[in-house]
Amino acid sequence: MVLNCRFFINFVPMLVKTQAIVLHSIKYGETRIIVDMFTREAGRLSFIVAVPKTTKGHLKKQYFQPMTLLEVECDVRQRVQLQKLKDARLLSAYATIPFNPEKLAISLFTAEFLYHALRSEQQNAPLFSYICDSMLWLDTVETGFANFHLTFLMRMSRFLGFYPNLVIPSQPPRVTPSQPSRGEEQEMFFDLREGQFCEVAPLHRDFLQPAEAQLIHQLMRMDFPTMHLFRLSHHDRNRITEVLLHYFRLHIPQFPELKSLGVLQELWG
Repeated sequence: MVLNCRFFINFVPMLVKTQAIVLHSIKYGETRIIVDMFTREAGRLSFIVAVPKTTKGHLKKQYFQPMTLLEVECDVRQRVQLQKLKDARLLSAYATIPFNPEKLAISLFTAEFLYHALRSEQQNAPLFSYICDSMLWLDTVETGFANFHLTFLMRMSRFLGFYPNLVIPSQPPRVTPSQPSRGEEQEMFFDLREGQFCEVAPLHRDFLQPAEAQLIHQLMRMDFPTMHLFRLSHHDRNRITEVLLHYFRLHIPQFPELKSLGVLQELWG
């Protein structure tokens, strides 16, 4: 009798100890929840977790709030939709995010964004570190974080494979009456589908007019320590957020409208 070794390999549990970021949790019955996490060692995983009603259990319900940073121990089985979580403890407790309305709104928006953006993400340690370090930075900073989500989203595209191409295409000299004067730059459009600048408006509708396309270069210069130097109006910040989410929607299949966007747009009005 010949055994199908491949069948057994796919279902042999593997004990994994790893760091994890909680993306989403939902109640399942009276004492269980389903938790989606992004882990350093195994990528995106979903767990079925039994949470006791008393405070004596080692798996506490507050561990599974969005964007909580954990150290977990779990049995990982291939082709199993819901993994078993054996143990969890806080990796780093937030000092300010749960108690600051603006930071909390940003955190919940980030969690919903990642829940959809990392739907099928495999192991990606640099990406995990980027998310973890970003949240810890947000937790420690006192002021000047209004542009956090803009910087986070744009730099996130580098890890997902569609970071914008910022190279301006070379332009041959034009001999026409309307030729720009010396020192005047040719206005460029930005093709959101191709992620690059172009001289002529694309035939589709997913592009930015030159006035907004100029903001792409400004956005690319932002990082967490210096982003407070970029003064944006409430309208501009919301518009850039909408453009970035549309950009991700074009490059990630079935990326939906985010429910938390409305709350985020009310900030810093």
